[in-house]
Amino acid sequence: MSFDSIKLIAFDLDGTLLDSVPDLAEAADKAVQSLGYPSVSLEQVKSYVGNGADLLIGRSLSQNMQVSPELSPELLAKARCLFDEYYAQGEHRLSHLYPHVKAVLAQLHQAGFKLALVTNKPSKFVPEVLAKHALDTYFVDVIGGDTFVNKKPDPEALNWLLDKHDLESSEMLMVGDSKNDILAAKNAGCRSLALTYGYNHGEPIANSNPDYVADSLRDLLELVSVTA
Repeated sequence: MSFDSIKLIAFDLDGTLLDSVPDLAEAADKAVQSLGYPSVSLEQVKSYVGNGADLLIGRSLSQNMQVSPELSPELLAKARCLFDEYYAQGEHRLSHLYPHVKAVLAQLHQAGFKLALVTNKPSKFVPEVLAKHALDTYFVDVIGGDTFVNKKPDPEALNWLLDKHDLESSEMLMVGDSKNDILAAKNAGCRSLALTYGYNHGEPIANSNPDYVADSLRDLLELVSVTA
């Protein structure tokens, strides 16, 4: 399959560009414990992320991928507020970029590709995360989990990008680490590159049938014919 037609590359954030689980786990653990619920570990939270903060905190309270129906909407809302407070207080000090991220984004930008960020992370946290890691100059569009009504795997954000930039679906590539990213790409009719090192609820990302599977973000450069 040729990727020569690609003009816009949309990236997921958590698990793709940034290992944010340590900060997310700390905030989730503090939130659930402050409400009298059992502690959650980093490994648990790693399996819970990817579908937005509401599901993350619901899963953390439930200690399960399925949110317990016994949790009231009021409790879930309070837990989400606490999670947001603790996450903001942490100032993302435990998060770090995966290898080669900044270099790859710089090379793609220099080569003339339009780069966009499409994440299920709450929008209010995204600008500070990008600024902290000096990624804020690379993206023409930054779409958070509450920018539109629907999050990934719904294709709403990707379809918006296609419309805004007047592109065919064959001209956009989605780069992510979870089945939500791959399904969003499929639902938008565009191609996908899946990274093996991120968060995918403990499942091999290849099971989601992306168009390309990579162990390193550097593989993307060769895929779209960018030379170092």
